[in-house]
Amino acid sequence: MTRSFLMATVLGGLMGVAGAAIAEDTSTVYEFDGSFEDATFSVESAIVGQGLVIDYVSHTGEMLNRTAGDVGSSVKLFEAADIFVFCSAVLSRKVMEADPMNIAHCPYGIFVAEREDKVMVGYRNYPQGPMQEVQALLDTIVQEAVGD
Repeated sequence: MTRSFLMATVLGGLMGVAGAAIAEDTSTVYEFDGSFEDATFSVESAIVGQGLVIDYVSHTGEMLNRTAGDVGSSVKLFEAADIFVFCSAVLSRKVMEADPMNIAHCPYGIFVAEREDKVMVGYRNYPQGPMQEVQALLDTIVQEAVGD
């Protein structure tokens, strides 16, 4: 999974966030009532609480802010944005046994972003079929993190 794909997913999911949960074609986004730091702690706790290991935290917001001038932009997209990257051995094996090409969806990611004084938590939507079980897990984690 490339950083540009992750960024495109995050950006696509953040367009027009207005309700408690917005389901778009690309992602599902929930508003978080609290600070960015509280949201990242809550997401990390919810992932670990499912018995999963976070492989990597991508500090995408920092990278975008740091490199804006290098790419000729003055637009600040996020105050902060992190993507938690992890996998589930059980679900990954299950969905890849159903279709080995589901490897394209692994690892999984949950993002936390702050933009225009709003903090949001979300994830990429997956295709119909076996990947819906992964999407259900992501939704469970995010709902726990946002307190729903």
